[in-house]
Amino acid sequence: MKIGLVDDRMIDLDKLLAIVQGISDVEVVFSTLSAEEAYDQIKKESIDLLIADIEMPNLSGYELADIIHSHALDISVIFVTGTSGYAVHAFELNVHDYIMKPYSKDRLIQSIERLMEKSKSAEITGRLYLKQKNDIHIIQKKDIVFIERSGRSTTIHMKSGPIKTYQTLNELEGELRERDFLRSHRSFIINIHYVKNFSLYAKNSYIVTFEGMEEQAMITKEKVDFLQNHYF
Repeated sequence: MKIGLVDDRMIDLDKLLAIVQGISDVEVVFSTLSAEEAYDQIKKESIDLLIADIEMPNLSGYELADIIHSHALDISVIFVTGTSGYAVHAFELNVHDYIMKPYSKDRLIQSIERLMEKSKSAEITGRLYLKQKNDIHIIQKKDIVFIERSGRSTTIHMKSGPIKTYQTLNELEGELRERDFLRSHRSFIINIHYVKNFSLYAKNSYIVTFEGMEEQAMITKEKVDFLQNHYF
């Protein structure tokens, strides 16, 4: 598990770092006193968990968590803070845990280990079973860029290439309940993390282009508005 740490007090940051570095299968990607620096690192580096204080100058830990939540980034958050005033709002952002200072070493370790166990379970449920004529093809949901229905055939466009299945979009949509996926059009389901650009195609529809892929999808104006209001 890759972890980022941010606290504007050096003594608290040192404590976090000492505890986290002692946990097996954990890598500290960054450790910083600045929430702005943490934000820059999040944009550049891939992490699974951010452990943050809340009340920091300029950019707060709560604002960092809000950015992660509103952009649908696959990053869990643990708040380690001296104030209880944000607890209700924090859980509205679906944070993993809210730990009050001063805290024990075991309290933080147990929280991280609980998240690691949860992540292992999610890896299993993160697979999609595609029914083909004589086979069942198992793929990772995170590798799906978009899904297209054309006639009686459905194509799963993945980073590694396309896969055909006879399952309908309605059937697949039921398997893709994660926040990452959106039924953008009657013929398409898209993974919002790969979206590169929307180009106006007609009055009420746009062409969707994706990172590292020539194939394109469609999205309605209504769904573009939905994305802007709930994701970006």
